[in-house]
Amino acid sequence: MAISHPPAWPGLLPCVVAAMFSMLPPALADERVFDTERARIRLAVLTDRLAYPWAIDFLPDGRMIVTEKPGRLRIVTRAGRLSPPVSGVPAVVDAGQGGLLDVTLDPAFVDNRLVYLSYTEPGPGGRNSTAVARGRLSAAGTALEGVTVVFRQLPRLSGRLNYGSRVVFARDGNMFVTLGERSRRSYRVQAQDLGSHLGKIVRVRPDGAVPRDNPFVGRPGARPEIWSYGHRNVQGAAIHPVSGKLWAIEHGPRGGDEINIAEPGRNYGWPVVSHGVEYSGLPVGGGRRSAPGMEDPLVTWTPVIAPGGMTFYTGAAFPGWRGNLLISGLRSRAIVRLELDGARVLGEERLLEAEGRRIRDVGVGPDGFVYAVTDESRGKILRLAPAS
Repeated sequence: MAISHPPAWPGLLPCVVAAMFSMLPPALADERVFDTERARIRLAVLTDRLAYPWAIDFLPDGRMIVTEKPGRLRIVTRAGRLSPPVSGVPAVVDAGQGGLLDVTLDPAFVDNRLVYLSYTEPGPGGRNSTAVARGRLSAAGTALEGVTVVFRQLPRLSGRLNYGSRVVFARDGNMFVTLGERSRRSYRVQAQDLGSHLGKIVRVRPDGAVPRDNPFVGRPGARPEIWSYGHRNVQGAAIHPVSGKLWAIEHGPRGGDEINIAEPGRNYGWPVVSHGVEYSGLPVGGGRRSAPGMEDPLVTWTPVIAPGGMTFYTGAAFPGWRGNLLISGLRSRAIVRLELDGARVLGEERLLEAEGRRIRDVGVGPDGFVYAVTDESRGKILRLAPAS
């Protein structure tokens, strides 16, 4: 817009221009533009110096906090500069799918600076399980202080697969933790056992205490932390921005990745029912896709997308994506964008397929841009911003 007269306050215009430019993403050498169904995108590679990054979250000032599966926590600037590893991170079992996994900031982080980490915790006799610890990020951002474990999955088992491990805060301040069933046939039957944490989503207070309104509180033989059960390996979860309900996405075996709305006390079927088959090609259980008393998924994928993280898009940078669900795909090597009408999927688009990268996690920054991390030894942070 042209200005035909000098502004009434000569010093104001430079301030306004500076403020406008402060909202723009930093210019980077490795950028390219491409079209999608709903937006024209500028893709930038912020860094390629992360070792198998697993999860990303955002500090209030727009910097990123990222886990590396081998056991390191990093802070990354908006221009892609990596901090040294943050000290105070618990020891992890970095084997197979295990390691340092999710990172989530406390909803009151501005006041309490609490950071939550999920990880594979070593146990006696070579056994391990998923745990969640929290600590206070130092003012300089160099250390986690006062680290304590607030949840441990039981039983501990030997193995290297299916840890689940997403941590999500609900609107009421309680915390959901997703837990895999550890893959082996002798283990996975515990997904139907309320005396085990395997194959469950649990709900706890931020300090690990059990909310009194959890569905199995007081039931003999049931672990009171359990929220829902019959899950295989939930690695993506997010709170719906309108309903406030927990949406969860889990890996199927050979086929049958699925999205569910995780309701309290409900049974989601694994390993009694599945939309996939065993890796050998044999049917799962009796080959059933549904059964009385077990919930049917909202949507399934065969072939699999191998879902990592997911988030609802609520930013302003991409108006055409408002309310969409964004899912990071490892096997699909894409961000899978779902258009929704309530709980009904209207359409699907796959972003970044041309990059050919396993996308481990996806998030929306305070700037409304979309960020993704890639699952590789020189793991990248990718930023999707409007091209205009």
